[in-house]
Amino acid sequence: MTNSSSFEQKLFKAADKLRKNIDAAEYKYVVLGLIFIKYISETFRELYDKLEADQYSDPEDRDEYLAENVFFVPSNARWSHLHDNAKLPSIGEIIDEAMEAIEKENKELKNVLPKVYGKANLDKASLGQLIDLISNTELQAENEKSKDLFGRVYEYFLGEFANAEGKKGGQFYTPKAIVKLMVEMIEPYKGRVYDPACGSGGMFVMSEKFVTEHQGNISDITVYGQESNQTTWKLSKMNLAIRNINSQFVSWNTEGSFLNDAHPDLKADFILANPPFNQKEWGIDILQDDARWKHGMPPSGNANFGWMMHMLYHLAPGGVLSTVLANGSLSSNTSGEGEIRQRLVEEDLVECIVALPKQLFYNTGIPACLWFLRREKANHSKEVLFIDASEMGFMKDRVHRDLADKDIDTITDTYHNWRKGNGYEDIKGYCKSATIEEIQKHKHVLTPGRYVGIPDEEDDGIPFEEKMADLSATLKEQIDKEAQLNQEIKDQLLNIGVNL
Repeated sequence: MTNSSSFEQKLFKAADKLRKNIDAAEYKYVVLGLIFIKYISETFRELYDKLEADQYSDPEDRDEYLAENVFFVPSNARWSHLHDNAKLPSIGEIIDEAMEAIEKENKELKNVLPKVYGKANLDKASLGQLIDLISNTELQAENEKSKDLFGRVYEYFLGEFANAEGKKGGQFYTPKAIVKLMVEMIEPYKGRVYDPACGSGGMFVMSEKFVTEHQGNISDITVYGQESNQTTWKLSKMNLAIRNINSQFVSWNTEGSFLNDAHPDLKADFILANPPFNQKEWGIDILQDDARWKHGMPPSGNANFGWMMHMLYHLAPGGVLSTVLANGSLSSNTSGEGEIRQRLVEEDLVECIVALPKQLFYNTGIPACLWFLRREKANHSKEVLFIDASEMGFMKDRVHRDLADKDIDTITDTYHNWRKGNGYEDIKGYCKSATIEEIQKHKHVLTPGRYVGIPDEEDDGIPFEEKMADLSATLKEQIDKEAQLNQEIKDQLLNIGVNL
């Protein structure tokens, strides 16, 4: 474990101790709101000190901050002010006022920040301790690396709160390993990145990380998103602000992407999404003749293919999309799903299917898979790559599995080698490049196990006769032992007058 992750863990444990009787779903806004205000205060302070040292600049001039893409923090919202008043009984109201003041000065944060600190159920002594705790951390914005620490802490806390909330929490959070795998595979270097079910913005954060880690320019990507849950949308806006990602095109409306598409004319270069699994009531009555259902009408009881066609509708001609779906999408023939899947295959839109391990998600035990779709499959027309990663990963705790970086690298390398025609080969039990003719023989079922087969047993070099003799000897030994134990039980029962 790295020092940074143990630091994040320690911080979360300490913060969680102060939670007391507050529900995790409510408490996450309390903690993440404070981390956010600490971040923007530190970033503001850094520029403030520079301006103060320059005799021609005014450190209280809002425009100076606007020019540097830094949030302007008014005096009653600065962290030093909150810290100085942390022990007052009125600290809750002071923080709520600070949030209001920040929103007033920065229009992109309007209606985004939590104003929950004055609530009666929030213990004010614990709130003061939480401010002290965040004050005493290494969250100093002196250079880019420590700014990134805010992002990492925020992201770590999101994951831990999703875990604490269980089923409900997974609605706003996709496990980091899955997001990383999707991003590494589609490589969003430059262009428009879209997530129609964006939750807390993890897909965008990972795309930004990918660009910066590969020496790209973050201004080369523009993010577009939509979220129907307002509180989750607020989390995403803060998450992106901490990362300095422009969230201007990340929208919220209660109807959601099907009923009220916030970006009707968008054609995105990269689409990444983890939409709700097997969504039932998605608006079929209202959306009968929608232009998005080009490959067939999604069934009323399951929106899996509705989400996929919504994404395809928004995909640019040279674009690629990656989506997480329940495994049922690979084989279901219910209410026309089989016909939609058949059309997607026959029109050569499906590029790759990855079967994921179980227990990766916080909110569901349903096994899931990744679909990759492209309109232009340069080197692999009429072929689909199947990867079975269902046995990969490790148990990070009693109930959750995770993918290690080496697992992500293995899957990503397999996909890229196949795409580029660079040293790819089928591996029994793991990957197979199948033609559309082979998929037709399987009636357009896309479960990777059908194509990759079962891995060959490794030959251990011991002759069959020798193995058989050993097994026979072991079996005889066990039978003799069983007879001996049965006799002992009878003798003991006889001692107490029971005769079998």
